Amino acid sequence: MLSGQQARRLALSLPEAAEQDHHGRPSFRVAGRIFATLWDEGHMNVMIDEDGIRTATQAHPETCAEAWWGKRLAAVRVRLAAADEPLLLDLLTDAWERRAPKRLAP
Repeated sequence: MLSGQQARRLALSLPEAAEQDHHGRPSFRVAGRIFATLWDEGHMNVMIDEDGIRTATQAHPETCAEAWWGKRLAAVRVRLAAADEPLLLDLLTDAWERRAPKRLAP
């Protein structure tokens, strides 16, 4: 079980991650590109690819749900009360890697 504050700490633990307001919600960015948003204190949207979203929702249906923007599958919504730190950090790392510049690649 994670809190919004713990989710924020995990997102900001990634290299060069920064927090910035996005339409009244905290967003987490690398090189100006959003990789996650704290939707509310109980949920975090993590911007991984569609295959990753489907894998996460199938493997963790009590924790992960699809997040759609219009007709586009855009993120996995993580229910923080059901999530553990390793799962959320894994999802955040995947999203960060999609957005981070190549110079930050491990």
